[in-house]
Amino acid sequence: MTTSERSWALRDLHHLGLTVADIERSIHFYRDLLGMELIGRRPSVTADYVGQQTGYDDVELNVASFRISPDCRQTMEVVQYMNHVGDAAMTDTNRPGNSHLCLLVDDLKSAVAELSEAGVRFKSDPVEITAGPNAGGLVIYMKDPDGYTLELFQPVQPPAGETSE
Repeated sequence: MTTSERSWALRDLHHLGLTVADIERSIHFYRDLLGMELIGRRPSVTADYVGQQTGYDDVELNVASFRISPDCRQTMEVVQYMNHVGDAAMTDTNRPGNSHLCLLVDDLKSAVAELSEAGVRFKSDPVEITAGPNAGGLVIYMKDPDGYTLELFQPVQPPAGETSE
């Protein structure tokens, strides 16, 4: 079925949700270390629809929502299951079903230096992208407190006086 044959269409990306073991630790990481804006807290989500949605009867969630920057429409939420807690997932990027979140930064080397000093784990030093549409940019993978992979990406900056279109 092609897009034109469907009676529905995807419209936009609303949010990314991550399940975490300790929401306070995650709030510290995403708000205090990465600088995201904490835009909402729901410490005890127990509405019936949430149990139906997740498939866990009488589930209780602790939820925090973030915005990457004031002009970003999409949000990210971290969710701690207060009951029906599962085992931690294997988060290696080579495992089917895993994902990563890529965040744009304006100065990757400074970000890495500051975050390293705060104890953030990186997979490598900053890497220059040598091929493809992002050639010349810098990139690095790091882990959040639950082992979720985050990518920091610094695109090529246009030379002074030029703008990208």
